[in-house]
Amino acid sequence: MRYKISGKNITITEGLKTAVTERLDKLDKFFTPETEIQITFSVEKERQKIEVTIFANKTIFRSEQTTTDMYRSIDDAYDSIERQLVKYKNKIVDRNKRQESFAKDYVNSNIEEEDNIKLVKSKKFAIKPMDAEEACLQMELIGHSFFVFRNTETDEVNVVYKRKEGTYGLIEPEC
Repeated sequence: MRYKISGKNITITEGLKTAVTERLDKLDKFFTPETEIQITFSVEKERQKIEVTIFANKTIFRSEQTTTDMYRSIDDAYDSIERQLVKYKNKIVDRNKRQESFAKDYVNSNIEEEDNIKLVKSKKFAIKPMDAEEACLQMELIGHSFFVFRNTETDEVNVVYKRKEGTYGLIEPEC
């Protein structure tokens, strides 16, 4: 696997690089050697945060963990990614979709899943054309953490969402 390690408000020491690569090297049983893993360390006050993003073909596995100890954050991120991989294999790979980035032993293995995803509600609604700012306002008015709308500038379906730090994000389709 190929690692891209960066940091925000932190100096990346060799010990930190070694710790994260040794821990995430255990994922090599799931991926091919060409798989890219992006790791970003950051420190804000006493919060030690790691963001791990794995690009496997057209699938992205991502974990963002924050604790008071960076090594604990690394362990938590690894555990989170491993749980995502088990769910992914049981739901998607068994249906023969997007297997190219995964190791053959992993695809052919039988892994039991801890918990099932249950869809409990389905909702239909008209999508009103608006700009991103108006969509954020609508989202706040209804008290949700995301809002689906048709962007008047691009005429595409977009999603605005509220981020942890109270700011907003916009998801746009990539064609």
